[in-house]
Amino acid sequence: MKSLLLTIFFTINLFAGERIITLSPSINEIVFALGNGKDIVANTEYCNYPEESKKIPKIGGYANVSLEKMLIAKPTLILAQNYDKELISNIKKLNLNVKTFKTNNLESIKNTITSIGTLLNKEQKAKELNEGIENSLENIKGIVANKKILVVISPREDLNKLIYVAGNNLYFNDIMKISENKNAYVSSSLSQPIVNVEKIIKMNPDIVILLAPYIKERGISHFDMKKSWLGLPINAAKEKRVYIIDKEYAGIPSNRVVHFINDYRDILLDVRNKQFY
Repeated sequence: MKSLLLTIFFTINLFAGERIITLSPSINEIVFALGNGKDIVANTEYCNYPEESKKIPKIGGYANVSLEKMLIAKPTLILAQNYDKELISNIKKLNLNVKTFKTNNLESIKNTITSIGTLLNKEQKAKELNEGIENSLENIKGIVANKKILVVISPREDLNKLIYVAGNNLYFNDIMKISENKNAYVSSSLSQPIVNVEKIIKMNPDIVILLAPYIKERGISHFDMKKSWLGLPINAAKEKRVYIIDKEYAGIPSNRVVHFINDYRDILLDVRNKQFY
């Protein structure tokens, strides 16, 4: 009888999943995409996709993760991005198993998918997710070329306020390059680029893409969001090449970058069509 109980115990533990904590929306999405969402025992307030993520116990936000709540969740594996060095250090002091990842550019996003897939024994699924990204990138080549593109992050209607744009070290920049176009913003700085209207006029982008995932919640129409941009003396305004992507995946560096790439392709196709009519 004792031997049978021991066999059952070890069998249960052999097939038991990890108890995972995800500390960023992108990592959370990747774990779900790999098929291990059921193993997530805690995540952060901003981990809201897929829908089931909202029901998972929260342990804080970007700047206020609770180590106490983390311990209560009894994780066997904590997955985080590498930007909060102090938090990672504190987690390690608790002797918790934490793995960190980069998701700033396309290569690091794919590497993170591969690495987490290996950790969770989902190598084949990880390979499929990365192949999906590669296939979508193939579809953006040769549509239009040599256009200066400005990607604006969380834009406001009032252009007199700070304007956050995509820099040259992010996956947006990689996508522009692969499509044979270029970032209107150029700098070697790794910090978040903040520009003003004068700088935008000087850059004179041919295409402006506004990432506005919460526009509906704010009660702002696409017309109202574009209005100020269309009034600027830049090529994008003159040619009516100001676009909005209002999906919340647009700014999240996970496997869902494939959806952003497809939206970006639609924009390039529209630009090409306008050149012929």
